[in-house]
Amino acid sequence: MSLQYKTQGFVFKKDDRLESDRNFSVFTRDFGRIEVLGKSIRKIASKLRGGIEIFSFSEVEFVQGRMRKTLTDAVLEKKFNNIDTPEKLKVSYHISSLLDDFLKGEEKDEKILHLIEDVFNKLENYKKENCSIVYYYFLWNFIALLGYSPELSQCAVCQQKLNPYNLYFSNKEGGVICKHCSVSRKGAVKIKSDIIKIMRLILKKDFDVLSRLKIDKNANDSLSKISEGYKNYILSTNNFKNI
Repeated sequence: MSLQYKTQGFVFKKDDRLESDRNFSVFTRDFGRIEVLGKSIRKIASKLRGGIEIFSFSEVEFVQGRMRKTLTDAVLEKKFNNIDTPEKLKVSYHISSLLDDFLKGEEKDEKILHLIEDVFNKLENYKKENCSIVYYYFLWNFIALLGYSPELSQCAVCQQKLNPYNLYFSNKEGGVICKHCSVSRKGAVKIKSDIIKIMRLILKKDFDVLSRLKIDKNANDSLSKISEGYKNYILSTNNFKNI
């Protein structure tokens, strides 16, 4: 006998199956990440078609079979209408990739769900053409919620006060380290104090200040390098397949 469930969640990924089916990855309030199959949902006449969309919140009903969850009903609760520009869609898919990489099992987390909603609200209302800061805001706060918040206030190795002119970031040590400690730490990369300040603002969730900053290409490239490097290090050294 199949069991039926109802929950709310954010749809962050979709994959077309066969001729008219579609699988949805949803981070839900009650079950964490679930995979739910919409049978024949790509057909124009499907009653489920308008109730579930990528990058939106929906109330979903599904039956749990022996092999999979099958969608039986869906009601669209919150759609972010103003994220259809190329730059905003790029950020949305980067966030989707993060969720897909890190959220591998049915483990609920209300704080992550709130962060997702908060960030997509910010993305929808963001006025600048380059909105990559919204992605970094999500990435660092998401990583922090997972328990990997970087040390930014003192040397992550010796705990001494940081010299703003000799800063290094070490993925292995989990944050900023001083010049002395960087000598014996392979892979540590030099980082400017301005980037550290941006990261501190991100983790303080001071988005009003962040949104007013003028971040030039060099600073953006540096922030990207540090962010992606730390993310990839965490993925490669921790087993997220079984979470």
